[in-house]
Amino acid sequence: MRQHVNPLSKNFFEIDPIPPLNEVFENSKLPIHLDVGCASGDFLFELSLKNKNWNYVGIEIREKLVLNANVKMKSREYKNLYFFFGNANNIFEHSKNKSLINSITSISFNFPDPWFKKKHHKRRVIQPKLINFLANSMQKSSLIFIKTDVKELYDYMELTISESIKFKKLRNEDFRFNESFNPNKIKTNREKYVLLNQLKIYESIYVKI
Repeated sequence: MRQHVNPLSKNFFEIDPIPPLNEVFENSKLPIHLDVGCASGDFLFELSLKNKNWNYVGIEIREKLVLNANVKMKSREYKNLYFFFGNANNIFEHSKNKSLINSITSISFNFPDPWFKKKHHKRRVIQPKLINFLANSMQKSSLIFIKTDVKELYDYMELTISESIKFKKLRNEDFRFNESFNPNKIKTNREKYVLLNQLKIYESIYVKI
């Protein structure tokens, strides 16, 4: 079950800046993968262990999950992982987070809240404003991964991203996954649930051109 949290609540407009990368990671020069809506962080914990040649940042709007993830991270002394609480759109817009955004090489949006009602579509994490921001901030060849079990949401995300001339959708046969880094090799808790119930998964990869 998804726990609904209104991302437009005024509670999310006041945020603390993400610390400098050299204070967050043991090696701040490594490429960064960002997972938006990381929940309890299990996906990133597994991904960070599979490949220690990357740094990982998880953003989650439910504060309790972020607190739990940070406790788990510190207890195991992860050196390439960081979790941050807040609305991703507001975090991106914060001027003091510019160094992080400019360093991102890959972003995943795994099973975001679909916000089914049309009047709530403005609460969806992927918005034209966000894609425009990423188009102007991410480096060339950076990647965006989207994945959901809701066809209508998938179509919406596809349309929103494809409207930007700076992102190109990749066909699977045209994309050569780095053997040491492939976020699609790791299944989120939601994905495991979807597969267990034999539901269809919709996913795409976009590259910054």
